Amino acid sequence: MKPSAFVPVALSFLALAIVLLHIALVGTARQPDEGMEAHIWQFLMAFQIPVIIFFAIRWLPQFPKQAMIVLAIQAGAAVAALAPVFILGW
Repeated sequence: MKPSAFVPVALSFLALAIVLLHIALVGTARQPDEGMEAHIWQFLMAFQIPVIIFFAIRWLPQFPKQAMIVLAIQAGAAVAALAPVFILGW
């Protein structure tokens, strides 16, 4: 298994876990200032982009069908991490 395939998925789920943990501990009310959780979430989501680009450049030409499946999984994981933030309007 190639790290560039699973690292973005792991980062997305870690970002989602941070959001869910924050909701469990603090609640869904808007905070007056972005906390550490928000900055970690932003870093995790931003760091995925170059890894996904690397994966696409490296594996898409060689194995297009399999690479598209992995890219779809990566996109789905990113959407799962983004969804609570946009649903709650943070």
